[in-house]
Amino acid sequence: MTSPSPSLKDFPTHAHDKLRYADTDRQGHVNNSVFATLLETGRVEVIYANKAALHDAGCSFVIASLLIDFLDEIHWPGLVDIGTRVGKIGRSSVTLEQAIFQQDRCVATSKSVIVQVDSSTRRSSPLSEAAVARLSTLMPPAA
Repeated sequence: MTSPSPSLKDFPTHAHDKLRYADTDRQGHVNNSVFATLLETGRVEVIYANKAALHDAGCSFVIASLLIDFLDEIHWPGLVDIGTRVGKIGRSSVTLEQAIFQQDRCVATSKSVIVQVDSSTRRSSPLSEAAVARLSTLMPPAA
C-alpha cells in the first residue's frame, strides 16, 4: 500500500459485506481469520465483474500470497466496505491491493497475488490480452 491508512476513494472497485454474529470471538470483536474471507469478497468482485469471468476458459485463479496488516478491530453488528485495486500485472499473475473499512475507518490493508492456472495441468497460464486490458483499468494513476 502506498499509504498506511488509505481511503475507500483510493480504490476503483468496492464490495460490501454484512458482519455475522458468528464472525466474533471471545474478545468481542470480529476474529482475524474473518478478514481473509472479507478480502475474498473484494477479489471476487474483480475476478467476476459484471458476471464475466476474468480467467480464460479451462483456467481458474488460485491465491499464491496473502498478506494482511491489521490496523484496528472490527465490531459486530455492522457492515464493512472492501476496496480493491490492481497493483501489478504479471505474465500469469495479478497483485491486488485491498483495504477493509468499517464506518469509513480503515481497519486492515492487504496485498495478495493471484495466479491464473490451467485447470487440467495445474500450471500457470498467461493472462489474455483482454484480461490485461480489464485489469489495467483498475490500477492507480501513475505518480
